[in-house]
Amino acid sequence: MKAYSYFPGCSLERMAASYRLSAAETARALGVELRELEDWNCCGATAYFHIDELLAATLCARNLAMAEQEGLDLVTPCSGCYKNMYFTRAHLREDPDLAEHVNTALAEDGLQFRGTVQVRHLIEVLVQDVGLPEIKKRVTHPLRGLRVAPYYGCQILRPRKGREDDEQPRFFEDLLTTIGASPVDFPLRDRCCGGSLIVTHRQAALSMAYALLQDAIDHEAEVIATVCPLCQVNLECYQRHVNRTFGTNFGLPVLYFTQLLGLALGIPSQRLGIGKELISPAPVLARVGG
Repeated sequence: MKAYSYFPGCSLERMAASYRLSAAETARALGVELRELEDWNCCGATAYFHIDELLAATLCARNLAMAEQEGLDLVTPCSGCYKNMYFTRAHLREDPDLAEHVNTALAEDGLQFRGTVQVRHLIEVLVQDVGLPEIKKRVTHPLRGLRVAPYYGCQILRPRKGREDDEQPRFFEDLLTTIGASPVDFPLRDRCCGGSLIVTHRQAALSMAYALLQDAIDHEAEVIATVCPLCQVNLECYQRHVNRTFGTNFGLPVLYFTQLLGLALGIPSQRLGIGKELISPAPVLARVGG
């Protein structure tokens, strides 16, 4: 098994427990060992970098330094955690003064950031390191005919990293095709779901969620697949609020990509956290044997 340091992030502890379950199950089935960091801390989420950049960078750097002690690339399933730690690593490598200040703080914990490990999103590891051909060989229950809207969200693609195609990405669609599903054309697949605006400016966030849900429905999606716990919450948990606000009648299931992948790999649905949703995917999954 190929091993990685693993940072689940705060959301997977509670509201995204099904993501944690399904991430662990699918990784294990595909020969990926996720070694959870001991005593990991919050990455600072979205807002903290706008409040205190130095402390926010130190929070992320502490996790990176612990991964460096293990000598393993750091993998996370949360898009927000991924973005924060990826760009903290990049900025510290480019800014020696900031790195010095951060390392002064880390020294109190017996740690030092050197920038020697990469930060990876779980979907990136599965698609690139395990590889789609290997995943296809392990599919026992292909999700034939299931029309899925692949929702990248905004944080996994932006800001642009290296030479990646942040305008026309295909890796999510390619993964869904590999497991037998039918990814639908989803023009808003990389638009923001509203993020934490759901707390500070609910009307704006609901408008953004409405646009995404309507786009998925317009393209005949039966389920939305996401790679981010906050996106899942905004698109599923607030559908009732969207319906009341805009007079719609959405009832579109929103699942994590790891749950769909797990089903295709033959993992029982309860071990993937399926069955705890506010909008049940059971009728749709029953049609494809999930």
